[in-house]
Amino acid sequence: MKLLTDLTLSELKELMAAYGEPSFRAEQLYLNLYAGKDFPEMTNIGKGLKERLAADGYLAVGVTILEHYVSREDGTVKFLFSLSDGNIVEGVLMRYKYGNTLCVSTQVGCRMNCAFCASGLEGLKRNLTAGEILGEVIAANRYDGGNASDRKITNVVLMGSGEPLDNYDNVVKFLRLVNAEKGLNISYRNISLSTCGLIDAFDRFLEENIPVTMTFSLHAALDEVRSSIMPVNKRYGVDKVVDASKRYFARTSRRVVFEYSLIKGVNDRDEDAAALIAAVKGFPCVVNLIVLNYVKERGLSGTSRKDAYRFASTLEKGGVSATVRRTLGADIEGACGQLRAKYIKKTD
Repeated sequence: MKLLTDLTLSELKELMAAYGEPSFRAEQLYLNLYAGKDFPEMTNIGKGLKERLAADGYLAVGVTILEHYVSREDGTVKFLFSLSDGNIVEGVLMRYKYGNTLCVSTQVGCRMNCAFCASGLEGLKRNLTAGEILGEVIAANRYDGGNASDRKITNVVLMGSGEPLDNYDNVVKFLRLVNAEKGLNISYRNISLSTCGLIDAFDRFLEENIPVTMTFSLHAALDEVRSSIMPVNKRYGVDKVVDASKRYFARTSRRVVFEYSLIKGVNDRDEDAAALIAAVKGFPCVVNLIVLNYVKERGLSGTSRKDAYRFASTLEKGGVSATVRRTLGADIEGACGQLRAKYIKKTD
């Protein structure tokens, strides 16, 4: 599998030169790719060139929309994306007053095996390439009537299936591709990257100088609790994650976000709130509280919204900024991994 969307514009120009084509042909091809067009739709590209590319194993479109579901409640769109090898991943298009945000997946499955998440139910199948992650954005952008010059997707969050920093090289290249001036040109400030806290990879990322919004999946501030629901904590504990977040702020001056899924009777107690306040107080951050979507295979129940707001109030009184995330797409199984797992069971 060789995806043309894996290539930067400079790399496309090198490829076209190797084919004996002029430099402008790469720019024509580039714009077609970012409009989500497959070879037959590229009317300004010669048939001979397209046939040569296909014969050499190149694909123009490595990601297509297999199924999509639109929420009757809020217009959220849940996508099942089909990859060229038959694997599927999920994405979610969320509509806000400030623009349209697409949540993308970075891996087929996940090996972090967090106790509350459906993404890792079958483990990690494989990493997505940079061009496949980009392909999710291109496909959703086209679905909404956009192209490279008329972008409909304004924000991207890397919070779908997979741990982004576990697919380091492809994710970093994706960020550069999606930010490219002649491509979709989505500002780094409009991109959020979520990590469960792979600190070694994070330290590498810190040196990339890519000023995205960094979101740390904390979900508990007591090590014994976090270890029970997030195996990664046994290697990278709460203190290491909070320290990494402080170093990110020191480098970028960008406030970080801590994701915290509230699980009834597990991490929503008074002592959990007190530990969270002690861990992050006095540091420019916000805690994004999430009412957990129930995953049958996991068996954990989310805290009620009433108790979520009570937990947020406790944090605020303790000097920690907190929000309760809006529940979007609940009627279309909007949480990571749920729809994919259901589809796989249906087609087995």
